[in-house]
Amino acid sequence: MVAGYPVLLVRNKKEFSALGSKCPHYGAPLSKGVLKGERLRCPWHGACFNIKTGDIEEYPSLDCLPCFKVTVKDGKVFVTAKKKDLESSLRVKDTSKRCLLNRDTKLLLGGGVAALTCAETLRQEGFTGRIIMATKEKHAPYDKSKLSKEMNLKAEDIYLRKPEFLNAHGIELWTEKEAVSVDFQKQKVCFMDGSSQTYNQLLIATGSHSNSLKVPGADLQNVCILHTPENSRKILELATGKNLVIIGASFIGMEVAAFLSDKAGHISVVEKKEFPFQNALGPQVGGVAMKLLQNKGVKFYMKTELCELKGKDGKVTEAVLASGEKLPADVVVVGIGVFPNSAFLKGTSIARDDSGAILVDLRMQTNIPNVFAAGDVVSFPVVLLNGDRSSIHHQQVAEAHGHVAALNMLKKEKELHTVPFFWTTMLGKSIRYAGCGKGYTDTVVKGSLEQQKFLIFYIRDGFVTAAASLNCDPMVSLIAEVLYLGKQISKEEAEACDICNIPSLAET
Repeated sequence: MVAGYPVLLVRNKKEFSALGSKCPHYGAPLSKGVLKGERLRCPWHGACFNIKTGDIEEYPSLDCLPCFKVTVKDGKVFVTAKKKDLESSLRVKDTSKRCLLNRDTKLLLGGGVAALTCAETLRQEGFTGRIIMATKEKHAPYDKSKLSKEMNLKAEDIYLRKPEFLNAHGIELWTEKEAVSVDFQKQKVCFMDGSSQTYNQLLIATGSHSNSLKVPGADLQNVCILHTPENSRKILELATGKNLVIIGASFIGMEVAAFLSDKAGHISVVEKKEFPFQNALGPQVGGVAMKLLQNKGVKFYMKTELCELKGKDGKVTEAVLASGEKLPADVVVVGIGVFPNSAFLKGTSIARDDSGAILVDLRMQTNIPNVFAAGDVVSFPVVLLNGDRSSIHHQQVAEAHGHVAALNMLKKEKELHTVPFFWTTMLGKSIRYAGCGKGYTDTVVKGSLEQQKFLIFYIRDGFVTAAASLNCDPMVSLIAEVLYLGKQISKEEAEACDICNIPSLAET
């Protein structure tokens, strides 16, 4: 404690550093984090900070830690700090000012974290020209991960940056401004309202959109997707005390079921697979999540599909399953995956894959000069997949993309180097995941799935490519840091560990 405020004192070999004690992202205690060299990684969501400067080195936090002066005298450590710095748990990185004489224009399509991080990085790296963020959303950038976790919040409650912040940093925010076409030769974007804007460099970070149902009755009222704060609050209002049917045991579907488990009258989840989020986390973790919600009265209909929605007076009343079973449904929430928002690029020369995802390299560059892309809309080479391409829809990954895109817009020649990290929260319990387990062929489970305290390793070709945990912090952050440093963890090393220690990584 310094003057009554908690401060994190870190010793790295013989050097001391003093920093803010809480992660600026969600307030995790950094004393429980992972220290490796000069990097301190948050135990909850994997954000990394430099212990000498407090600067952010790995997202999802947007902000840095306050850093305080340390002196050692007569074997005692003294921390000197201003009270205003002690009162704040974060520090906003210094940025350059907008110079009206600089006519260089960076146009960023999208209003999510990829575009936001790109804009902020441009300013932090000294860019003084014009930055425009154009989004079809009506809001400033907000924390989309909370839409399914805390459905009673207003958009303003989850803003990552307020409009005043953007304005103060010379970042123009154009809301309700949807791009409909791009002329790459003329370097011009046309918008839905008939306006257009030229650019010197373009970032496409338009995100993804929920897949819609392809069954009779899909167009009935009260059949909802969850994409905006307004969607979230509407679902909460419609489902309270009513029969809710969720199509798809995805992360969104499961989090909605968890949040509404004590608010809706009855909840049914319909899923084609045997377990929730089976493709991403596998049957063991999916089974744990399923049991959590079953204990709260949620009913699961697995290995079946929705074949029809029936209604009365234009509103949905019933969901009919392929098995013939009929579920009462006052409201239906659809969570059956997403597709990239790239239809406005159809007919252009930009390279996309069969799903519509834009192909980029590790510098977030597309096949077109001065055009970059980031976030959910891209497919990129993943180091943990031996360079194979994938689309990874995590907030932290999108932020890393935006950061790297900005650096390469400024000719910094920076390649993406990050370990994907995400989390899902249900009923106050958070499952954390780091790495990329796509194509895994084996797992090693430590701890107890039944007691909801476990660490699971995902193995491919004899080595760990990802890990997930429940109630085992900071193990997933440790594994993320090890993978970041390029160290391989063999299946044998995984088998030798317990839920609190990996012997071969003791030095970490």
